[in-house]
Amino acid sequence: MAARTAAASLVTPEDYLAGEVESDVRHEYVGGAVYAMAGGRNQHNTVKGNVFSAFHSQLRGKPCRPFDSDTKVRLRLPDQTRFYYPDAQITCHPNPPNDTFQDHPSVIVEVLSASTRRIDEGEKREGYLALPSVEAYLLVESERALVVCFRRGASGFSREVYEGRDAVVPLPEAGITLALRDVYEGA
Repeated sequence: MAARTAAASLVTPEDYLAGEVESDVRHEYVGGAVYAMAGGRNQHNTVKGNVFSAFHSQLRGKPCRPFDSDTKVRLRLPDQTRFYYPDAQITCHPNPPNDTFQDHPSVIVEVLSASTRRIDEGEKREGYLALPSVEAYLLVESERALVVCFRRGASGFSREVYEGRDAVVPLPEAGITLALRDVYEGA
């Protein structure tokens, strides 16, 4: 996603969701402002696809479900509602099948690029970590084998760093792991 430029008038969450079903372009929603999303580069798409594939194969037959970047996360914060399209997510308490978003993700993944880094590390991190259901937020570098995980603990979130293709990110929240060699295969 490039720099955020929104339409001048605010949109209700209901109008946003209705418009998103009809739109050929995906948009994120922040407190009434709607932002068009740009497509990602091949390397970004390879990494995010590999993350989803790893989640999907390990979660088969388990109660938690993976979702890819076509499914939004709804954040109902005290001061505003937001809808984001994370690159991948895991939820153990999914919304009804006809919804286009999830309310209770336990793991959220954003793959970083130059155009998304500031928002993913700032605005989105602040929003995602405010969700009571989120146990882990992963920031995945697209150009080198590095994952930063913000994991919920008894005293709040701690920052963990996993670097190199031999590293493995434990995700006990979903009963799986994320091997960086799988994440960066072909990237």
